[in-house]
Amino acid sequence: MNSTAIKILEFDKIKELLKTYTVSNLGKDLADKLEPSLNTDTILSWMNETTEACAILQRSGSVPIHSLNGIESIVGKLGKNMTLLPEEFEVILGLLQEVGKLKRFMEDKSAIAPIVSSFALSAYELEELSEEIERCIQNGAVADKASSELSRVRKKIIILEDRIKGKLESILRSPAYARYLQDGIISTRNGRYVIPVKREYRKNVDGEVMDSSVSGSTVFIEPSEVRKLQDELNHCRIEEEKEVYRILSMLTNLVESYKKEITTNIQVMSYYDFLFAKGRFSRSLEANPVSVNTCSRLDIRGARHPLIGKSAVPLDVSIGDSYRTLVITGPNTGGKTVALKTIGLLTLMVQSGLHVPADPGSEFAVFTDILADIGDGQSIEQSLSTFSSHIRNIISIVECAGGNTLVILDELGAGTDPGEGMGLAIAILEEAYRKGAVTIATTHYSEIKHYAYEKDGFENGCMEFDLDTLQPLYRLKIGEPGESNAFLIALRLGMKRDIIERAHEITYKERKAYDEFISPGRITQVKNTEMVQKHAEQTNKSVKLKEDKKNYEKTSRQTSFKIGDCVYISTMDRTGIVCEQEDGKGNLGVMVMHKKFIINRKRLSLYIDSKELYPEDYDFDVILESKDNRKKRKAMGKRHMEGMTIEIKE
Repeated sequence: MNSTAIKILEFDKIKELLKTYTVSNLGKDLADKLEPSLNTDTILSWMNETTEACAILQRSGSVPIHSLNGIESIVGKLGKNMTLLPEEFEVILGLLQEVGKLKRFMEDKSAIAPIVSSFALSAYELEELSEEIERCIQNGAVADKASSELSRVRKKIIILEDRIKGKLESILRSPAYARYLQDGIISTRNGRYVIPVKREYRKNVDGEVMDSSVSGSTVFIEPSEVRKLQDELNHCRIEEEKEVYRILSMLTNLVESYKKEITTNIQVMSYYDFLFAKGRFSRSLEANPVSVNTCSRLDIRGARHPLIGKSAVPLDVSIGDSYRTLVITGPNTGGKTVALKTIGLLTLMVQSGLHVPADPGSEFAVFTDILADIGDGQSIEQSLSTFSSHIRNIISIVECAGGNTLVILDELGAGTDPGEGMGLAIAILEEAYRKGAVTIATTHYSEIKHYAYEKDGFENGCMEFDLDTLQPLYRLKIGEPGESNAFLIALRLGMKRDIIERAHEITYKERKAYDEFISPGRITQVKNTEMVQKHAEQTNKSVKLKEDKKNYEKTSRQTSFKIGDCVYISTMDRTGIVCEQEDGKGNLGVMVMHKKFIINRKRLSLYIDSKELYPEDYDFDVILESKDNRKKRKAMGKRHMEGMTIEIKE
């Protein structure tokens, strides 16, 4: 099956959901590898296995499945001169024990699941291997009873350790050593027992320094009294390691002799994991087994899209007997695309041996290929338009279409000139029909609906829509073309009747009165109230702005500024004091922060009248002239002052 259809129909999402019901990574791998089959016998066999798995789960929800964690790496070591570790033997033992439970679990399931229960007969319990691992390995280590030699050596090790500890404890308790010791604790360094001695007294204790503390204040000494015992202990430990290695090697060889049986057990366990994952997935979807045929006939009843769930409206569709091409029309968001995806995805699931959420009496065809073009598909990276992307897919679909293919086309002919798009759509449908394909297509073109009505082997279908509630019903109705209902929907949503009637006249070249479709309670006002409210606010702001501007201009023309008036300067967003009367061009001198600016009266507005700021006959030179200039002006007023000047800053 081509990867494009699998991706478009979202079959990979079905496999991801299936994987959530597996226990082992090997079971997940089998779910990942699941692909639609073209062999009817294989499909029926897979379907029956899923049915039997559901029957077993119905009787007993808990099935003994081993997680198989780490088993692959363990088996990979066999035959490579590698010795298995104790914990790896425990994994193998766990698998064998689980196999035994599974075989016993399946013994009474042959009546309801003869095929699935028979798989357990292929598994091996390997009692001899299980008993030997249980005898030799305990709690992740080689047990004492694994061999008499190991038991003897370990007993000797215990005796030697007790003797060494006894001698060291006597040293720690001895008053003669009390002042030399850092504390009264026996520890080990490099596998040898030592006592902690203060560094300054290391020569007072007969023995060998094995280590020192990080600070250097303490040295760890092995007293001479225990050195011989310690050497003997180390020798015993070497003997223990050799014996443990011998036992592990012996067990590894035993496991290797059963490699084929263990590999079979892994395969059986992982397949059971996969099978019961299919069963649990089926039960979660409330799915059913269906029948299959090889005559390109679909008779689907009560189908639901598996990724939508129980909220999906059941879909009924039949195609392949009296007609092979179904043209589905109807308004947008009415469920046309979901209907296409449901048919295609369920077909993929059936050919993969999965149950599908449809009525038990449903029948599916086994198609050689499913060819689909659904969705936008626009590629920015490849600079393809939406129409170009669709055409690229459709060219391949037409080339591959044949007598045993299912062709699924969404919004056929869309994305280009309506007249040319309609003609292209009909030509594509004709070619797919001529080549013997079963085709299901959606479109908005009314000409295609008329063509399907008149053409043998073609049939119309529509997605139903409730005009009273303005809600799609998501039900597919075969035998009737659908209407876009755009005019009626717009009318019911509150669009003006004269606009609707004009639109009808433009579209159908005839006049039509829509009075009969208007009745009390059937008009639903769904205008964007936020947009309307915002527009009103903006309009009010604009009107107020114009009024304020007029008032300002009027006030400005009426206002005559005087020396000493405090004015607001709009261009500087601050106030200043009028220091020079208006000239013929409407410019005034305004003092701002001890600097004079020439500003046009249009940029000024009265802030505080000079009468409110200063008393009558106030000498404005006090604020408008510098102190130095005032002194010079006073002196020059009395007599002529040679060389004295007054500077006025502009």
